[in-house]
Amino acid sequence: MNEYELTNLKQNYDILIIGAGPAGIFTTLEILRRGGKQKIALIDQGGLIGQRNCPKLLTGSCLYCKPHCHITSGFAGAGAFSDGKLSLSCDVGGDLPDLIGRDKTQSLIDYTDKIYLDYGADTRIEGVSNPEAIKKIRGKAIGAGLKLIDCPIRHLGTEKARGLYQKIQQALLGAGADIIPHKQCDDLIIQNRRCYGAIVGGIPVKSCKTVVATGRRGAGWLEAMCVKHGIENEAGNVDIGVRVELRNEIMEEINQILYEGKFIGYPQPYKNKVRTFCQNPGGYVAQENYEDDLAVVNGHSYKEKKSDNTNLAILCTHHFTVPFNQPILYAKKVGQLINMLAGGSILVQRLGDIREGKRTWQNELDKSNLRPTLPGVVAGDITSALPYRTMVGILNFIEQVDKVVPGFGGNETLLYAPEIKFYSNRIKMDARLSTSVADLHCLGDSSGWTRGLMMSSVMGIYLGGILTGKGSGIEG
Repeated sequence: MNEYELTNLKQNYDILIIGAGPAGIFTTLEILRRGGKQKIALIDQGGLIGQRNCPKLLTGSCLYCKPHCHITSGFAGAGAFSDGKLSLSCDVGGDLPDLIGRDKTQSLIDYTDKIYLDYGADTRIEGVSNPEAIKKIRGKAIGAGLKLIDCPIRHLGTEKARGLYQKIQQALLGAGADIIPHKQCDDLIIQNRRCYGAIVGGIPVKSCKTVVATGRRGAGWLEAMCVKHGIENEAGNVDIGVRVELRNEIMEEINQILYEGKFIGYPQPYKNKVRTFCQNPGGYVAQENYEDDLAVVNGHSYKEKKSDNTNLAILCTHHFTVPFNQPILYAKKVGQLINMLAGGSILVQRLGDIREGKRTWQNELDKSNLRPTLPGVVAGDITSALPYRTMVGILNFIEQVDKVVPGFGGNETLLYAPEIKFYSNRIKMDARLSTSVADLHCLGDSSGWTRGLMMSSVMGIYLGGILTGKGSGIEG
């Protein structure tokens, strides 16, 4: 079936999947690969791959697309516009091993990786070619009070990821799945602790099984559903931080040996967990837009198009206890305050200016060796908006990383804000991914159990096997 010959949304399905990101996609794909005969609908508030085009690539400035940002919504989710890194170790990507077991999770990663290869992923694996050099970097990290997580990575590339997911989209359509774009899920249909489907675009859609896989963008919506319908969950974390950009020359060793250096620390004085995330050698800083016109920063890395810079996130993890239970709202308020200082955009500040207690001015950026790769970014003062605890943790963490990567904490290093990772409160589930509401499953980043492309895909594969009644996605 051609993507422009889609069927209309029906009123009855065997399986209704809300959210067409990697978790929802791979649930559908695994059911069909295993010969499942269920009637499946995969809905998303955004468009299909071919309909998702960010105008900023042409205009140089964000147009704040309505009703939804093309980068964060649509088939393949934010993954279609991400740098497309598949982490091949169960030590990276969230806490799914705590739910289903470490060995099973790693087996599922290996299984899922083969599917990505079938659809055209690069056969090259980054970060495994020089174990002796990795040992030396780990030694430096230990000396600096940091932990190095060296993880094999398969890099799809921002432009290649779209093509890969396009092939998967066509395969799902060809196998008879109903992919329904531009449909907002208004509510879940829950009665007597059982889910019977959802209200989609104002229309009741009944289903035997309902799967919520709304990604980070839908974490707030799922949180609201938990409150309304009593879906059991527990307080989750929220990551608030900055995206760092510096010259490739400084990051050369890490880029070549590890591709992505994942460092974790607990810097003084507050000892919050601070970590690096989503490193993009030769990459580009990017803007994403969420509800309420919230603009956040992210990073992309293409396979062929390269810049002179490397960017990566530094995230400070916050865990709230009673009586506060709205970490997503807290993070949004921080982001909105930063956006307000930037006139609705993204702020950037040089590290040296932070140390001097001054804002950064555009004419100072123009004279630097390091030029921002994000068009339209506003020079200013991020310390006027980021929480003190967050800012202190990040600055002290940067000093630690500088001992491993000399020059990382240089005065010209750029810090963009806000970088925020929204995770829903963790949904309470058993090892078969069943929630406290019968016939309702939650997957991916919105569930609070995973972070990133691979683990979300793995969680989908796992549930797909369960829903076919033929195992967990790795048995014969």
